[in-house]
Amino acid sequence: MLVSLLIFVILNVRQFDIFIRLGIGMAKEVVQELRKFVAPEFIFGIGARLQAGRYARNMGASTVLVVSDPGVIAAGWTAQVIDCLKEEGVETVLFSGVTPNPKDHEVMQGAASYHEADCDAIVAVGGGSTIDCAKGIAIVVANGGHILDYVGVDTVSEPGPPLICIPTTAGTAADVSQFAIIVDTHNRNKIAIITKAIVPDLSLIDPATTTTMDPFLTACTGIDALTHAIEATVSNAHSAITDLHALKAIELVKENLELVVLHPDNMAAREGMTLGCLEAGLAFSNASLGAVHAMAHSLGGYFDLPHGECNAMILPHVMEFNLPASGDQFRKIMKAMALDVTGSKTLKEMRQQILQEVDRLRRVVGIHATLSDHGVHRTDIGELAVKALRDPCLVTNPRSVQRRDLEVLYEESL
Repeated sequence: MLVSLLIFVILNVRQFDIFIRLGIGMAKEVVQELRKFVAPEFIFGIGARLQAGRYARNMGASTVLVVSDPGVIAAGWTAQVIDCLKEEGVETVLFSGVTPNPKDHEVMQGAASYHEADCDAIVAVGGGSTIDCAKGIAIVVANGGHILDYVGVDTVSEPGPPLICIPTTAGTAADVSQFAIIVDTHNRNKIAIITKAIVPDLSLIDPATTTTMDPFLTACTGIDALTHAIEATVSNAHSAITDLHALKAIELVKENLELVVLHPDNMAAREGMTLGCLEAGLAFSNASLGAVHAMAHSLGGYFDLPHGECNAMILPHVMEFNLPASGDQFRKIMKAMALDVTGSKTLKEMRQQILQEVDRLRRVVGIHATLSDHGVHRTDIGELAVKALRDPCLVTNPRSVQRRDLEVLYEESL
């Protein structure tokens, strides 16, 4: 795992300067930055979900494992997708044993269902938990063993079967990323699997599917998208390309999140949030994340809390911690959030303005809780910090993080 993690850091963090000297005497230097960028094929817009059957057939699928969860099934989206598949002559087997924060045993049950039905492709219909579970199933189906055998970076040798994702939330961007987050139930911890082998073959991103989210889920997933974009912007693996996506995501979330929570039927705002989620996903999948997600993974795995809410409770404190190490990038974030960046603002002025806005936004969309409100005690902090310290997201945090730093950040979030 350590060797793979170092390779990931080298490819995504270090800049390779190529100097080309021309002529005799005076030399000219041309500096080029070598970067790696991965993204799946995706279709964006109202009705995208209805393309599932045609694309599954084009991929050569005959029997598809449809991975979904009870809430999405009740909303009717899963049935629509299954109908589309059947219309194209593709058989379906439904696996609905997915819970929020997908568990290792759920992945293994899904893989068993895939083998029992002799499936040859996977279609995921749901939020980040459903899509991450589907990614885990694909890993086990193609590589064998247990899903926890693949913790870390680039540990998956064989790509999985064709995977089509239809997201029904606007936050996780699991449908476009090379991340899968699974709960290790024995250790009560979320583990990260990071590899381009699990980038979906196709994402069908349909803003209509987000209309059945309740306001709190809309808020939590929206703050998750904002956190992805902020962490990608200040990541020490950020680049001009990832900044382009991340800063646009921040702009879109700022413009649309309050509106979509207050007016759930506003399709223009739904589309804006869905696009913001996509932009944030393209950014963090390639720039990675930071301490917020490392801490949220530890917290969510231990207490089984909503991931977006975990991010919301931790985000302001980590931003304050990171600001001295990434002031220029935070200035770009402020501009994307339509905050005043005129003049030569001091770090203190920047900190006050941006933290007030982030706190205002999370509260106005209905996220008020602290860690204490969810039963987290000071006696839990030591274990939470130890688990967060092992999370690969810490590698790209702009400021070096030690165990005591994590403990203090958890304490501030109480």
